[in-house]
Amino acid sequence: MSVPTTTQEKLAELERRESEASLGGGAKRIEAQHAKGKMTARERIVSLMDEDTFEEFDRFVVHRCADFGMDRQKIPGDGVVTGHGKVDGRPVFVFSQDFTVFGGSLSGPFGEKVCKVMDLAVKAGAPIIGLNDSGGARIQEGVISLGSYGEIFRRNVLASGVVPQISAIMGPCAGGAVYSPAITDFIFMVDQTSYMHITGPQVIKTVTGEEVTSETVGGAKVHNSKSGVAQFIAKTDQQCLADVRKLLSYLPQNWEEKAPEKLSADSAERRNPELDEFIPDNYKSPYDMKKLIKTVVDKDSFFEVAKQFAKNMITAFARLGGMVVGIVANNPMFLAGSLDIDASRKCSRFVRFCDAFNIPVITFVDVPGFLPGVQQEYGGIITHGSKVIYAYCEATVPLITVITRKAYGGAYDVMGSKHHGADVNFAYPTAEIAVMGPEGAVNIVFRKEIDQASDKAQAYQELVAQYRAKVASPYKAAELGYIDEIIRPRDTRAKVIRALTALKNKRTWRPVRRHGNIPL
Repeated sequence: MSVPTTTQEKLAELERRESEASLGGGAKRIEAQHAKGKMTARERIVSLMDEDTFEEFDRFVVHRCADFGMDRQKIPGDGVVTGHGKVDGRPVFVFSQDFTVFGGSLSGPFGEKVCKVMDLAVKAGAPIIGLNDSGGARIQEGVISLGSYGEIFRRNVLASGVVPQISAIMGPCAGGAVYSPAITDFIFMVDQTSYMHITGPQVIKTVTGEEVTSETVGGAKVHNSKSGVAQFIAKTDQQCLADVRKLLSYLPQNWEEKAPEKLSADSAERRNPELDEFIPDNYKSPYDMKKLIKTVVDKDSFFEVAKQFAKNMITAFARLGGMVVGIVANNPMFLAGSLDIDASRKCSRFVRFCDAFNIPVITFVDVPGFLPGVQQEYGGIITHGSKVIYAYCEATVPLITVITRKAYGGAYDVMGSKHHGADVNFAYPTAEIAVMGPEGAVNIVFRKEIDQASDKAQAYQELVAQYRAKVASPYKAAELGYIDEIIRPRDTRAKVIRALTALKNKRTWRPVRRHGNIPL
């Protein structure tokens, strides 16, 4: 090939090289990617970004490995596309792994490209988005590849709480490669085409004798419903990327900024009379907490996080009067809204994210307590439950709590109580706040009286009613200042928005220290 000498020849050479790089592993491998229902690395970036805003870095980087015939296989870009662009007009940085190039495997230069764009994201104070579709470490490079993973992991840790980090798993992600997404704030997966696992089916079969597939051990449904590793699941690449864009609309650019407000046509003073009849008279009857929340927040702004995991706990982003908030709520439809290991993990992680990025937390409480059982105790419910305590007590963002019904025992304390730093605590007239439910309390406190009564059933019911009125009543907590106001359910939206507005410039003092030691 002749060496270009004129300007026109040099421009033509640039175009040729750009065209070669844009093809990645070539037309046949691109066709194979499409045949699996997957987009290419560059197609994903185009789908994610605002039109014509992506600027690519390191397009011509190639690997430096000369062993195993690799010196004869050099492809521009080396398996990952990196750069920056805009989503809804706001800057973001991105790396997109290219499975058509060496199976998206990570080499030394590949890792350097990713580290460069992560460093720039932190410097610029903008979110970093990783689109993962990789066969893992490039075996031919040995420890160089492992070292690159280590550099990426360290940057994930250093960027944590500085800029939002989002991972989309859009193909394989196995072995050590899973740890980078695990450190990031949110993980999206695509059903049937993506998976994450530390050890693959062959290793598992060799070690344990279990017959499994990548889908059954690490598919999108597994990690969204069983392990809680991922928070979002999509049917296609396109839907996954649209969901990433939607999540970004609720997040600030970095820890120093606040989430973007939007003008809302939904009146901040809107009342909802139907909520006055929403809580069942029967204290054991479930009700749809999500429906209550959707009624209170701005219309169509409810965006649930980890929807399929620990369904007894609800976590979501929403807007109130155009302001972004994080929603935490017990869900009476599952396990009566009790706190178990998974719900505690889900809640504490979400609260800590909101606190890291200046997002106020609104807590809706209807909790009968921590879920009892040997498996819960063996699984460490003490440690996991204390994470919720830690998250709320550590938080410095505005904290507003609404007790709709039950708030019993230690679970009352941990769910955004005044004692753990909540700024404004509301309760409905239907709220019950006590060490335990009236039925259980009466059996302990008035056991002798019931045994001596001529009509034990009647005596029991009368004592339950008495305990409910005198001890569990929300007015008792209000008398003590633990509840700031007992409100009509219809006024929930207006009351919460007014509190949020008052707390916009909240300041909180904390002791100077290196960092706390959260129970892990």
